[in-house]
Formats: sequence, structure tokens, C-alpha cells
Amino acid sequence: MIKNELTHTDLTLSDFSYDLPEELIAQTPLYPRDSSRLLAVRKDGTNEHRIFRDIMDYLRPEDVLVINDTRVLPARIYGKRVFCAAAARSGDNHSGVGDVELLLLKQRELDTWECLAGPGKRAMPGDILDFGGILKAEVREIIDGGCRVVHFTAEGTTVYDALHQVGTMPLPPYITEKLSDQERYQTVYSKTEGSAAAPTAGLHFTDELLDRIRASGTAIAPVLLHVGLGTFRPVKETDINKHEMHSEFISVSKESADLINERKAAGGRVIAVGTTSCRTLESAADDNGILHPMNDDTGIFIYPGYKFKIVDSLITNFHLPESTLLMLVSALAGRERMLDVYREAVEMRYRFFSFGDAMFIE
Repeated sequence: MIKNELTHTDLTLSDFSYDLPEELIAQTPLYPRDSSRLLAVRKDGTNEHRIFRDIMDYLRPEDVLVINDTRVLPARIYGKRVFCAAAARSGDNHSGVGDVELLLLKQRELDTWECLAGPGKRAMPGDILDFGGILKAEVREIIDGGCRVVHFTAEGTTVYDALHQVGTMPLPPYITEKLSDQERYQTVYSKTEGSAAAPTAGLHFTDELLDRIRASGTAIAPVLLHVGLGTFRPVKETDINKHEMHSEFISVSKESADLINERKAAGGRVIAVGTTSCRTLESAADDNGILHPMNDDTGIFIYPGYKFKIVDSLITNFHLPESTLLMLVSALAGRERMLDVYREAVEMRYRFFSFGDAMFIE
């Protein structure tokens, strides 16, 4: 598994806090996708307020835009515990039947996943869970952080097909509105299923905008990071140096690595679309700034003091206070500068988080 070299900072969790009115948390996506607002954070210290489709004005023909083409699974499933291992061992007459919810986070092997379970007492090792009579699950073990390792079986179909029948889109808890079109929580270039959350910076792109970017000369290179528990887990350590990221699977193809290296060597910028693309690139790059093909897990944690190996610029959304994602953008642009940008975004009523507006950090 890939981890970053140890970085140390005297900054604490509270150094990444800011005030956000609840009404600025975007509940629904905008239409069209590229009509969201764009706050451009320029190298000269100025900020510019545009519309996302204006991202064209900040890209150069020699640049390469790096996208994460993961696709979100309908990974939240609701069912019942139909067999309680503890009750069976004790001879208790009560079956232990009760409602249970799983959120699939990371695939370990075929049909075996790490999951969040609620309530946890109804997902103990040996318990059998049923989801709509189509999908069954056996809880295998409890792992760090209260997660479960669960093995799935499906009646007359594959586990993936069964998930599409019984599962729902795993929207973050701060989104309370029902999503009418499930594809709006997928990027238009999503390809490989396996994520428990969308790489939300990519939600702003349309097929037409991507075509215009390619026509301008800017290259587009896909990489892969399956978004997992790190998106949902808050930082609990006051000393952020002690926080450990949950691992996520990444993949960089030889074709993408070669394209990115060629553009970088020729003087182009490597512009990551989203923190997931950024973490993938930084995990797969060596200390000389050369990107290598890779299929591995990463637990890289980027926060102020980190020295970027390959990423020059970033397209990203606005992130939760005290989150690892806010720490990452602070590592790129500077913590004080970034908190000033966030305060300006709040004053100007930008929309925040997954369905919110975007930033371009030059």
C-alpha cells in the first residue's frame, strides 16, 4: 500500500475550521452541469468569479487534465437480519430479526466487501442478512473503525446485478433532498464501478465541454481511485499528524502515465480534476516527478508541509470544515490563503460540497 513520506506540522484540527451557513450546502445538482460557479484562485494572489464552463480560459494547449473515471455503485442497501449467530449459540428462542443497513466501501475479493453497518449489533460475525430476497450476506469479521467484512451471494444473478436491483445511491448525509436522476451523482465519463461516493469535482463537466477542451489541444488522461471510507470518516485526532487515512484502490495505466509524463516534460501543467485524481497522481509518482503505471491501494494523506511531486493545479469543490480534503487543498495553495478563499465564497453565497460550485487552484 502506498503512503506519503512522513510530514510533520504544528497545525491542529481547529486550524482547518470555518463557519458555513447550513443554507449554503447544495442539496440538488444544477442543470446544465457546467452552469455552476467557478472561483479561480490565481497564482498572483487574486481571485476571479466565473461560470464553470469558463474553465477553458484557464487551460493551455500544452496542459493535461487528469480525471478519475470511477463509477459509483448503488452501494447503500437496506434489509433484515434473518439469522443471529449469537442467539443460535445461546439457544435463545428469539431469532434476532431486525432491520439493518449496509454501505459497501471497498471490494476485497470477488463478492467480499468492507462495509459500514447500522446498527452494528445486527451485523456481527456469523449473522446472515437478507436484502429483498435477492441478495444475501454473511458477516465474516469486524475490522478497524467498526467496519465489517461481508460476503455476498445472489439468487440467480450476479452480486453486481443484484446491487442494481436493491441498492440506492449513497449520497452524503448532508444531502437530505431525494435525487430524481441517479446519473447526476455520476460523472459523464464514469466507467469502472467500485466507488461509495462520487469524485464530485468531475460532476461539473459535460460531454460538450470535454470535446471543446480536447479540441483546444489540452489532453485528457483517465486514472482510477475507488472512493471509500476516507470520504465519510471525520478527522478525530486534534493532532492531525496522527490521523490515518483508510486505504483506497488506485489504478494508473501505462497509456495515461506516458501521456502525463510527456505533457509534463514538454512544459505543460498536470491539472488534477478533484482530490481523488490528485491523490492518485501523487501516490503513483516518484520523487523525480515521473508517473508510473500502478495498481495498488493508497493511504496517502496530504496536508500542509507535503511536497507535491507531479500535480501543478487542481479543480475541486468546496470541502467540509476540518476535513482531510480541506487539508489537501491547503497543502497546495496555503492554509491562510485557502481559508480566506472559503470566507469569500461564503460571503458571495457560493454553493458548497458535493453538488456545489467549483474552484480552480492555479
